[in-house]
Amino acid sequence: MKLPRSTHNWITVIGATIAVISFSMIVFLFAITAVWHSTHVYLGIVIYILLPAVMIFGLILIPVGMLIQKRREFKQKKEEIPPWPRVDLNDPRHRNAFFIFAGGTTIFLFLSAIGSYEAFHFTESVTFCGKVCHKVMHPEFTAYQHSPHARVPCVECHVGSGANWYVRSKLSGAYQVYATIMNIYPRPIPTPIKNLRPARETCEQCHWPQKFYARKLRVESHFIPDEENTPWDVHLIMKIGAEKSALGLKEGIHWHINPDVRIEYISKDESRETLPWVRYTNLKTGKVTVYQDEEEPLDEAEITEDKIRTMDCMDCHNRPSHDYRPPSQFINAAMTAGDIPANLPGIKELAVDLCGEEYPSSDSAMNAIARGIREHYEEDYPEIAETQPELIQKAIQGVQQAFSQNIFPDMKVRWDAYPNHIGHMVFNGCFRCHNDTHTSEDGEVIRKDCNLCHFISAQGAPGKMEFAYEGQALEFKHPDPDDDEEEWKDGYCTDCHEGLNP
Repeated sequence: MKLPRSTHNWITVIGATIAVISFSMIVFLFAITAVWHSTHVYLGIVIYILLPAVMIFGLILIPVGMLIQKRREFKQKKEEIPPWPRVDLNDPRHRNAFFIFAGGTTIFLFLSAIGSYEAFHFTESVTFCGKVCHKVMHPEFTAYQHSPHARVPCVECHVGSGANWYVRSKLSGAYQVYATIMNIYPRPIPTPIKNLRPARETCEQCHWPQKFYARKLRVESHFIPDEENTPWDVHLIMKIGAEKSALGLKEGIHWHINPDVRIEYISKDESRETLPWVRYTNLKTGKVTVYQDEEEPLDEAEITEDKIRTMDCMDCHNRPSHDYRPPSQFINAAMTAGDIPANLPGIKELAVDLCGEEYPSSDSAMNAIARGIREHYEEDYPEIAETQPELIQKAIQGVQQAFSQNIFPDMKVRWDAYPNHIGHMVFNGCFRCHNDTHTSEDGEVIRKDCNLCHFISAQGAPGKMEFAYEGQALEFKHPDPDDDEEEWKDGYCTDCHEGLNP
């Protein structure tokens, strides 16, 4: 079988060479990844995106070269170029060309289908989302790996099912790739993400409102920033749902997403931390109650339908997989886990202070933490520095590890850049509405009552815990005996706790 004379040109030969080499490299690299059952993120880009693009470019050059060669031959013969190609299978040349083209096209389409399938899954993978733009996505990918959703693929929440949102995500991703290449992306990346897919189409595919949850015990371990790093535990009974799951969402925290209830609000800022206007609608009775913040009420002109947002999961669970905890929390967790030795005098206060500083880069942060801890114990506790250097080294490694999982100076990512609306310790969260200042026209108040969402069943230092009787709640006791009890009762937790206090 001979190839047509029109293939005897350098453009076609070069195109065929490019296509064959690219195809060979794809097969070779694919075989390697199949044998070792693992792939580097950039190897995936090469196999499924770059090399196929090069191969297609080479395949395009083949007919381009043939067309140019054909035109050249016709000009030399001074014959009229036929308007359409003529295919005569009785002609051996036409027959050879037809079978070569048909066979090659079939093989190419088959392999393209496999490649497209693999490319689709690769671009939807966690590896692709988290590692391609390494510097940009490093904070999100790190936080995701330590979140409760670490085994849920990114696209399940950010894209969901259906072609519509898939196409929208890829179009949005095209600009993100451009911004990354041109180094024009913001630091930190702003949130909340606008035009995010509604939570009922993503979150509720697993966490659906009809699945009722009863109460749950939550144990929080703290270390007071004194020389002894005094431990202090608090046991909370979280009222996620009603006391018994059979009662559904009649009360408890998840009452806010009761299918018979609609909560709407207007935010005064893009971060949704100030909510001066709230509207409650009972969908069964049709009763509507509007609450305005007495301290910052909205004018009638500010209350428009386009500003009203219906409350869903993301209004409280706004950091479900990318939570950057403040130093007071991640140092407590590291000390509880034993990564930071709690018997090292004053390590809690020192570690929180060091992690609370702003650093120009991650490397400078690691160096400052190591230097700060060593110098502190060499100056204030020389006997420990001399006799127990391994204890200091363990503290350094523990603080550095905890820091690197929550604070990312290169992207200016830290806890205060991304408010977490769950709770009310570091950010107002619940207190955005439950603050005793949101009132209706007939005097109803959205109460600032902690026992609406949880109650304390035990608190105190381990071994000296104070316990409540079953079904009863303890009044919160502030662990610092020097604090004025009445003063902190009148304010918000966030007045003092901004991520750097216990």
